[in-house]
Amino acid sequence: MKYLLMISFLSWAGLAHGEEKNNQFKVAGKTFEVPSSWKVEKPSSRMRKAQFKNGKAEIVVFYFGAGSGGSVEANVNRWIGQFKEPKEELSAKVEKAEYKKSKITTVSAKGTYMSGPPFGQKVPMPNHAMRGAIIECEGGPIFVKMTGPVDEVLASAKSFDKSVRSGL
Repeated sequence: MKYLLMISFLSWAGLAHGEEKNNQFKVAGKTFEVPSSWKVEKPSSRMRKAQFKNGKAEIVVFYFGAGSGGSVEANVNRWIGQFKEPKEELSAKVEKAEYKKSKITTVSAKGTYMSGPPFGQKVPMPNHAMRGAIIECEGGPIFVKMTGPVDEVLASAKSFDKSVRSGL
């Protein structure tokens, strides 16, 4: 009986520990906390360091190391360019801030998101939005991007920003 209780406890402890890991991701020596509503997914490419789903919104994390991944401006322009409409029609917003000695550039846009791999077929996703963050770190920039239906992305923007700042 003691043996069964011990196995039950160890199983429960393992699940609790696993849940804790599901609510965070580690990249570039930093640990970021994420809301419990973000469900962990297996990254769909080797470029992705972490991937989550929050309702219909997808959250992805990229990290390429020091000197890689392109400039902040190039990534901001590329992310905005993933929409069908021109920048002027996207209500695009770029904000720069410093948090605990790290520079963070956030990007928001809404319109018809062109979903798909970088060099593959694109699928138009009307009424979608994007919230992205580029965290400039000593070991290279960390890129975090959320895309999905406008209402879901807007509703998750504050928790997204909190997650981005949590590892700094």
